[in-house]
Amino acid sequence: MSLLFQILSQTAPAGSGSGAGGGAGMQSLIFLLLIIVVFYFFMIRPQVKRQKEATNFRSALKKGDKVATTGGIYGKVTDVKDRTVTLEIADNVIVKVDKTAVVADTSDQQAK
Repeated sequence: MSLLFQILSQTAPAGSGSGAGGGAGMQSLIFLLLIIVVFYFFMIRPQVKRQKEATNFRSALKKGDKVATTGGIYGKVTDVKDRTVTLEIADNVIVKVDKTAVVADTSDQQAK
């Protein structure tokens, strides 16, 4: 971060009087915009992408899918409603969970 300040200070035009204040203000504005762009591309955009993928996954749930919940419960989907999913976690053991708690598809993983 300090390297960026050094580069910006070296490239600043050397002015005298009131002109020097305008250059420093422009540097601050450019630096602020640079920080916003970096935050957008490295933090905000990937998070929005992950949320969209999770929403698509949850809306595509169907009977027979093997899933895991945020609490670490593995089960097979037996029923899907608007806001809830019914999971069979063992023989004759059925649990109803909120759809947002379903986080992963485990159908491709082998049982150990």
